[in-house]
Amino acid sequence: MQQYLTEGLTLEEQIGQLFVAGLPGLTVTPEIKELIQRYHIGGIVLFKRNLQNIQQIQELTQSLQQIARDAGHRYPLLISIDQENGMVRRFGDSTTVFPGNMTLGAIDDPDLTREIAQATGREMKALGINMNLAPVADVNNNPANPVIGTRSFGEDPQRVARHVAAMVQGYRDTGVITSLKHFPGHGDTAVDSHLALPSLPYTLERLESLELIPFQAGIKAGADSIMIGHLYLPALMAANETLPATVSPAIVRELLRHKLGYQGLIITDCMEMNAVAETIGVERGAVMALQAGNDLILISHQYTRQKGGIEATKQALQAGEMTPQAIRESCERVLQLKARMLSWDTLPTNDQLAIIGQPDHLALRDRAYALSTTVVRDTPQLLPLSLAPEQRLLVTILQPSSYTFAADKTQATESFVGELRQRHANIESVVVTAENAAESMRGIDRRASDFAMIIVVTVNANLDHYQGEFVRQMLQYGKPTIGLAVYNPYDLLAMPQLGTYLATYECTPPALSAAAGVLFGEVAARGKLPVSIPGMYSLSS
Repeated sequence: MQQYLTEGLTLEEQIGQLFVAGLPGLTVTPEIKELIQRYHIGGIVLFKRNLQNIQQIQELTQSLQQIARDAGHRYPLLISIDQENGMVRRFGDSTTVFPGNMTLGAIDDPDLTREIAQATGREMKALGINMNLAPVADVNNNPANPVIGTRSFGEDPQRVARHVAAMVQGYRDTGVITSLKHFPGHGDTAVDSHLALPSLPYTLERLESLELIPFQAGIKAGADSIMIGHLYLPALMAANETLPATVSPAIVRELLRHKLGYQGLIITDCMEMNAVAETIGVERGAVMALQAGNDLILISHQYTRQKGGIEATKQALQAGEMTPQAIRESCERVLQLKARMLSWDTLPTNDQLAIIGQPDHLALRDRAYALSTTVVRDTPQLLPLSLAPEQRLLVTILQPSSYTFAADKTQATESFVGELRQRHANIESVVVTAENAAESMRGIDRRASDFAMIIVVTVNANLDHYQGEFVRQMLQYGKPTIGLAVYNPYDLLAMPQLGTYLATYECTPPALSAAAGVLFGEVAARGKLPVSIPGMYSLSS
């Protein structure tokens, strides 16, 4: 006779295991303590607001686990985070800065990707974080995508699939729970689901030929969970309901569970994103997501909504809108995963923090970034730079008007200027924003003759019109000009006149250090474009 892990748990305890909640600060709050003790929530999600340094992070996770243990939880909490690396790294610089997905796609070495996941996983485990809401399995084949971009491994579904599988394997090697996202694929959208509901207007045949390929590879590699994206798929969902896939049985149960045969845990993206919160509402959305077949409901921010989602679920059960059997099945999947991956006996100790930033990890970081910089073109052959000491180099750093909510907004461009000055002292740098662009241009205009060369650093210029216009004006000076895209590589679309153009895929110190080395000929540029630049460059093989 089969033994169920849910046996002996009350229905309220089972419901609680299906919810993952965030908290506002660096320490345990009375509200999160109540959610663990009284409402029996099974998971916590951490964000940058919760993380200060490695000692504080470990103390926070230890405190949360102790509360759960004292409250009688059979298994430790799932403590999750979005540590995608690159530009989505919640730890900031507290842990080793490893390349993000598109950087790894430009290197295109799945063995290296697996090593990066292993090292990231080791550092996460030392901090007491046992679940990474990664890897991103989206195929970024839309240059106008405002939310995925460099979070994807690239445009080719087979390349993305190879790296997704390698990353899942790397995290599994270190015992970190993985989550493929954002099912069934957020790459070919032009709307950020943090702000509104994106639509993916494709048939199942198209999804099977492109979007689903990396998810299938990740499932085969042993992905522990899959996150449903807040997307509307009119070809697969009911025509009379413009709702997110998160609450659609057609996507969650029929496509993922039945057609793809996925048996693992299914988790929602945050239910407080506007694609849900501004349409059906967070509390009602939590009920509908469970009815659709999700196992874990992610409510990242507000206590009232977290508590409200749990209470709404209880009311739906009382009203007969869902059955205790459905709750038990989802809870069983949660507990099976916890029983397999977590133990009260293996929580990290203080001495394990020594693994963070250890020499092997730093060497791996440097080896990876040295392979990442891409020289897209250099028709005037400006590289490598060879400047006489008296020649003045102007570096203009264009700041974006906005970022996706998912991205880390820390810019490392000051470190880039520092890297350049180590190689050529005669540098002037100007930080340009949409607000000061006209004034900055007037200042440069007065002194244009002083500069022998210009480097223009751009961030998502193809989506940020002022940047392209600024660069086009700079080119009128006739000075040798180099463009460096430090985020999405599509910036060349906004400034096609540029003859020399490089891409780093992320604005992190090690990525920019590697780019400085390429500019001055110290290292060869080995990265290959993992996406096409429409009308200009096809996908690198």
